[in-house]
Amino acid sequence: MVDGKQSEVDHASLHHEHHAGDPEDVPPKLSLEAERRGLQPPPIVAAMSHEYRVELEKKLKRKVDIRLLPMIVLMYILNYIDRNNIAAARLAGLERDLNLDPNSNQFQTAVSILFVGYLLMQVPSNLFLNKIGKPALYLPTCMVIWGVISAATAACRNYAGLLVIRFVLGFVEAAYFPGCLYYLSCWYTREELGLRTTILYTGSLISGAFSGLISAGITGNMDGARGLGAWQWLFLIEGVVTVAVAFAAFFVLPNFPRTTSWLSEEETALAVWRLEEDIGEDDWKNSGEQTFWHGFKTALEDVKTWILLVLIFCIVASASITNFFPTVVQTLGYNSVISLLLTCPPYVLCVITTCINAWHADRTGERYFHIVVPLCVAMAAFILGAATHATAPRYVAMMLLVPGVYTGYTTALAWISNTLPRPPAKRAAALAFINAVSNCSSIYASYLYPKKDSPQYTAAFIHNCISVWYAFHNSPDVRPLASSLCCQLTLEL
Repeated sequence: MVDGKQSEVDHASLHHEHHAGDPEDVPPKLSLEAERRGLQPPPIVAAMSHEYRVELEKKLKRKVDIRLLPMIVLMYILNYIDRNNIAAARLAGLERDLNLDPNSNQFQTAVSILFVGYLLMQVPSNLFLNKIGKPALYLPTCMVIWGVISAATAACRNYAGLLVIRFVLGFVEAAYFPGCLYYLSCWYTREELGLRTTILYTGSLISGAFSGLISAGITGNMDGARGLGAWQWLFLIEGVVTVAVAFAAFFVLPNFPRTTSWLSEEETALAVWRLEEDIGEDDWKNSGEQTFWHGFKTALEDVKTWILLVLIFCIVASASITNFFPTVVQTLGYNSVISLLLTCPPYVLCVITTCINAWHADRTGERYFHIVVPLCVAMAAFILGAATHATAPRYVAMMLLVPGVYTGYTTALAWISNTLPRPPAKRAAALAFINAVSNCSSIYASYLYPKKDSPQYTAAFIHNCISVWYAFHNSPDVRPLASSLCCQLTLEL
């Protein structure tokens, strides 16, 4: 953490340099958006020269990036691991030890019930976060709770117990991802959100890449240790790590710009003003004037919310394969440990492609083709996976389908905040609502992977292909709405 006094010394030094006879030492011009709205910066920002503000803004973004991004990515890695480690536990004997019927849909129900809890909690959680303005307290607290619940899964003795604990886990985990999307939108401008949203989502991809390695290490070496099965150790170890990281997060995460304590006065003023200049409102000031449900109501009344919902829903529906990815990879004919290891390369490739795609989307300001092109790759991969039994081309399909789906998905997520930037309660509600409803697809999609359909899983691959096609088909409806946003912002009010 950078000390506030040291920051002020640095700023004074910069300020002195910029006021030492520089012919370009003039106050920065307001943006066109700010001029049209009649917005005026606070005196401390208005007194800055253009060059000084540019340097200070770079320094501010660097400080926020370093303080915020590594921790929320690590937290999301563990969020995703704790949610999806049941797939690895299945290969480690969970079905056998809990007497689940392999010919029924019991395992699929255990997977899908998490998303019922996930759906119910997301909107209330985000509206509550917007109201209290303390993400540095709220998000780690939720993380401690879900870590304890995840570890407690090791104590399950039957199917009913597994269903209960999975439902509660989804209920608590629901706070994190939509909360983080809103959290990022309160620190970064619309032009900066695409890359940061993708960096956040790489947490789930990194978890997909390395959870297989971790699971292979635990299940391959700890089965029977102290009388516990390999799958029980999997839940215990990963749950304890989650709780430990959550306690560290209490001391690392910042709150919102206006409520955080580790920025200097200049940095705080600039952090608040640049967002007000970007979207036309001070998030924290306006959040205090809105009720919990006013934002939800305005989000539902906006047609852009529903068009974006269809787009995200279709992409998430096709991405449901990741909930069963170890099972699908095992159809290549390898044992459970090798299958877990083979799940890693597709996610590593996905991390690379999503970051490059998001960086280029932010750099060019274009979203449509950065969503559609990856979806075309995903569609081709699903067709290839459904059409062949051969090991090599089928694994090529697996290598491409994960990057294809998620590379477009992360850019689509940034489109939500770009298209629905204000008021803040509306943005918080829209992010949670779209994420919650889109994850409903995971409830029914979990039943597309019964063991009797192995190894081809033809119905699942056809469903995924159709979902990607419909997302592709829906994308042009979003494009003109996003393109006209700046015009809308200047005309409103």
